[in-house]
Amino acid sequence: RRRHTRDLDRRTATSLVRSWPFPPGTPATIAGRKHRWKVGGVTTHFSPRHGWTNDPNGLVYIDGEYHLFFQYNPYGWDWGNMHWGHAVSKDLVHWEERGEALYPDALGPMFSGSAAIDWKNTSGLGKDGKPPVVLLYTAAGNPTVQCLAYSTDNGQTFTKYANNPIVKQITGGNRDPKVLWHEPTKQWVMALYVETPEKKHTIHFLTSPNLKDWKVTSQTEGFYECPDLFELPLDGDPLKKKWVLTAASSEYMVGAFDGTKFTPETPKLKGHRGRGFYAAQTFSDLPPKDGRRIQIGWLQAPSPGMPFNQALTVPLELKLITTADGPRLTWTPVRERDTLRGKATPAPLTLKPGDANPLSDAKGELLEVVAVLEPGKADEVTFTVRGVPVVYDVGKQELSVNGHKAPAPLREGKIDLRILVDRTAFEVFASGGLTYVPMPVIPKAEDRSVGVTVKGGPVKFSTLEVHELRSIWDRK
Repeated sequence: RRRHTRDLDRRTATSLVRSWPFPPGTPATIAGRKHRWKVGGVTTHFSPRHGWTNDPNGLVYIDGEYHLFFQYNPYGWDWGNMHWGHAVSKDLVHWEERGEALYPDALGPMFSGSAAIDWKNTSGLGKDGKPPVVLLYTAAGNPTVQCLAYSTDNGQTFTKYANNPIVKQITGGNRDPKVLWHEPTKQWVMALYVETPEKKHTIHFLTSPNLKDWKVTSQTEGFYECPDLFELPLDGDPLKKKWVLTAASSEYMVGAFDGTKFTPETPKLKGHRGRGFYAAQTFSDLPPKDGRRIQIGWLQAPSPGMPFNQALTVPLELKLITTADGPRLTWTPVRERDTLRGKATPAPLTLKPGDANPLSDAKGELLEVVAVLEPGKADEVTFTVRGVPVVYDVGKQELSVNGHKAPAPLREGKIDLRILVDRTAFEVFASGGLTYVPMPVIPKAEDRSVGVTVKGGPVKFSTLEVHELRSIWDRK
């Protein structure tokens, strides 16, 4: 299929909107259509320059670059016409779009999937001694099937496998293959969502020696869409690794996996505690010396008035830690995000009820608030960031973000908070990452203030600072 034309007006206007915070009501013409800018669009999160995006797909690290594929409609502002978009980054912060990687074909539109490097060239698709990069995806036609595409140029271009599909339809509700190499059993494993004829949500596990020939080995019930399966060290100990099975809602189980069957050791647990977070995936093939498990989710944050719609979350580092209730996941922004920090307003202090706002000098559009505090006998600590309240109820050990409540336990009598603020969404982290609250919200354009107040008693802050953040997009 011919790549769609991107006319000069569209390129110029979308380039400008990335770099300029247009005020509300500013008219502009993009590709012959008149828009009124209502918000400036996301600037510290990834979104394509134009069109709709949803699930992240095929997160893979190749030769010094992080490759991000994503569900993409290049022809409109809403869902439809599903392609795979493609972007790359050297630092998990700044991204460069590479156009569409997969186009709809006779088998159907391109639904979600995953990516991996076939290091051993088990598929035979490698070239000149170089392992192929493979994309495994759902072609959502009738029937709905699983397919393979491969690259022999480090993920720059992809060729669809001539003998697709590689997995025929199991039921009409099978999709979103997550593929990984299982070293102990020397085989490929696919976790695939399948809705059974009885309307049960299941993850089917399949195995293959070569990425082309697959057989079903087991299934687990209770997970819906976009599965992910990965191993994490418990408390950072490489001798105590556990497997995590998760899916689109970010609910998860911790357990064991033997290459054919997942055995849960916990009940299904809550993942994120906010809204608008869906279909997250983790990177494959990160170098062993990195040692991280990095996740990106679909941030369901509309961008009214923009030529693009929706975004992806910041890259998140996942860890597995021991708690009194058993092993639990934590979510924190990757360390590379700290490079966006600009001018900071620090204010470590003890704050009493009725005191003046210690953050009155802090102002900005893109912000990060970092706090570590001992609430003592206080009842409540309230941050108001660009008009959006983030409230910690000490007695309930509960965090409220724009009115949405989530548990956030004290740890050794302290609570830590990290609040990331963009033009269309907040992402809030607490309790060492045990509490992650994504929240689509458009703050008031005229309100760039930050404030903090306490009720019921004094609160000691060991850390209290506000950072202005730079945009991830080139402003030239």
